[in-house]
Amino acid sequence: MDTFIGIRFKKETAKRFQEFSRTHFKTHTETMDAILDFFFYNEISPKENLGPTGRTIEAKLLKRINAVIAIMRNVEKTQTKPTVVMLQSLFEMEGPEKKPLILEKKYAEEEKEVKFQEKRNNQN
Repeated sequence: MDTFIGIRFKKETAKRFQEFSRTHFKTHTETMDAILDFFFYNEISPKENLGPTGRTIEAKLLKRINAVIAIMRNVEKTQTKPTVVMLQSLFEMEGPEKKPLILEKKYAEEEKEVKFQEKRNNQN
């Protein structure tokens, strides 16, 4: 059987440790072992700042995503929609009326066909 040793902590710190230990581990010894192993294996000190937390990173990402959305909306309003409207107007436009060339008009007038002719009475 393992022997125990007493360590003195302030009352508030001991209560915080006990609450943490109860929620995550079976015994206080397992809790302390896990905490010490965490700092040892990750080669960090409890006094070090680990940088941004998950919440701050998430907030920064959300800000950047909102900025990208704003940029995309701006591009859509100023570039995409006007370009699409111009292209649609080009495709929807009716082709120019086909006007015959000047030479064609000349020949078209000469070659007029008469569809109906009057009957002439040649009775003399």
